[in-house]
Amino acid sequence: MEAIDLKSEVERTLATPRCKYSVLSKLFFLSMDLVAGRKTTVPKVIFLEMLASIPYRKWETRHYVRLSFAYRHKSVVELASHMVEWSREAQDNEYWHLLVLNERRKEFGIPSTWYLNAFVTHVALYGYMAFAWFLSRVSMRQALLFNAQFEDHAEHTYAEFVRDHELLFQQPVTNEIVRRYADVATWGEVFARIALDEREHRNNSFIEAGKPELVVNK
Repeated sequence: MEAIDLKSEVERTLATPRCKYSVLSKLFFLSMDLVAGRKTTVPKVIFLEMLASIPYRKWETRHYVRLSFAYRHKSVVELASHMVEWSREAQDNEYWHLLVLNERRKEFGIPSTWYLNAFVTHVALYGYMAFAWFLSRVSMRQALLFNAQFEDHAEHTYAEFVRDHELLFQQPVTNEIVRRYADVATWGEVFARIALDEREHRNNSFIEAGKPELVVNK
């Protein structure tokens, strides 16, 4: 398999305009900035990654229910099975991001912040669970489009973080947990790899929402 030039992929992201965000997405991003500040920091992206896997978990559960009730219908089973498989893979990948970012925080002695305390994270997680469940019940297509915008925002956020912290490419990866996520040499490549994961999640969300024309940099 041909190796990916992670630096070049970050440059592709930075050269690609963000997708058009809905009012709901803009309000969500604004609320995150109000809580965690506008500046991208490791604690802030840890907070975001705690939320990122939630929609996929909700979709997986929803489609498992469909499998139970519609097992007689081949077309429904095929669609639901696909959604279960994709949702499981995506949520596992997002959880890896959370683990990796926490290893970064520990390795470099980055202090935690008030919004990562147990009370705030419980409120945020359960609130986002309710939001993700409600949105998917109102319209699965709109839930997917919202998620695509969330992932597009994440991809650009990580790419900008890499651009603004060139020293990341001089910091070697020696942590075994991080190496299990991605076999790369530097922390710059780790963050670039996370950005590419978010790109894939965004593009897949657009495809599942029936909007393949919005896919970029696949």
